[in-house]
Parts: sequence; C-alpha cells; structure tokens
Amino acid sequence: MNEAEVIVDDKLPMVRIIREFDAPPAKVFRAHVDPELFVKWNWDDSYEVRFDHFDCRTGGSYRITMSGPEMTGSVHGSFHDVIANELIVQTFAPDAFPECVVLERHRFEDLGNGRTRLTAQSLVESFEYRDVFLDAGMVEGYARLDQLLAEI
Repeated sequence: MNEAEVIVDDKLPMVRIIREFDAPPAKVFRAHVDPELFVKWNWDDSYEVRFDHFDCRTGGSYRITMSGPEMTGSVHGSFHDVIANELIVQTFAPDAFPECVVLERHRFEDLGNGRTRLTAQSLVESFEYRDVFLDAGMVEGYARLDQLLAEI
C-alpha cells in the first residue's frame, strides 16, 4: 500500500501531501474532476453529498453541500488553472466561514509504468485552521481513492 507523506510548514499555515498511486495520471486526474467519482473517495458512505454545480475547467467554479455525522455544511470554490492530467489550482471556502479561503494546487506526475505521484499543497488562513484541515481526512480519502482507481 502507498503511504502518504504529510508535510506541515512551521512558518506558513500550509500542508503538503505527497502520495503515489498505482494508476496512470489520466485516471487519478479524472477522479478529481468527475463529480460522480470525486464524491466516492472524498467522503465515506455516511455522508450525503450534493453538487449544486461543478465546472472543473480554468475559470470554472463549484458549490458542494454535504451532510454527515461529523460535519454538515457547504463549500464554494473557483478553478484558476486546470491542465488535463497535470495540474489543478483552485481556491475554496466554507460558506459558513468565507474568510477561511484555501488555496490548493494538485500536481499529477507521471512516474511511468502506470503510476502517478500526486502532490497536493494547501495554504490555509491560519495555523489553527491548518490543524483542522489536517484532521479532515485527506489521507483516509486517498486510501478510498486507491480502491476507486482499481475499479475504474
């Protein structure tokens, strides 16, 4: 099993997660931009998730509403740069806390032999929010993504 490397910066409220997948970049990218796939790995089955809209392209935007045992709420965001199979740069914020804007960059690196290295970097509003962000379950989500990639 591939392990996630989680790197926190002690000078900036930033999180970097580096994770390898046994799937080519096109599959890993697709799981990030197809809303039906995105919901399958980002939240476990105890959550109900609705996409009010999801337009993953440079200049596009989205709004997602989720309800589950640990969290109920919605987020909205904008896609700043989307390069197929290579890069997603986006910002998003919880509707309840619009001042907590997150800047994210996902880079998809082709390692050859049908493998991908994903580097996800998130810059958040504060160190306190960074710690909440760390507890949001991205590492667990990537384990669910592994399972999904084997199915698609």
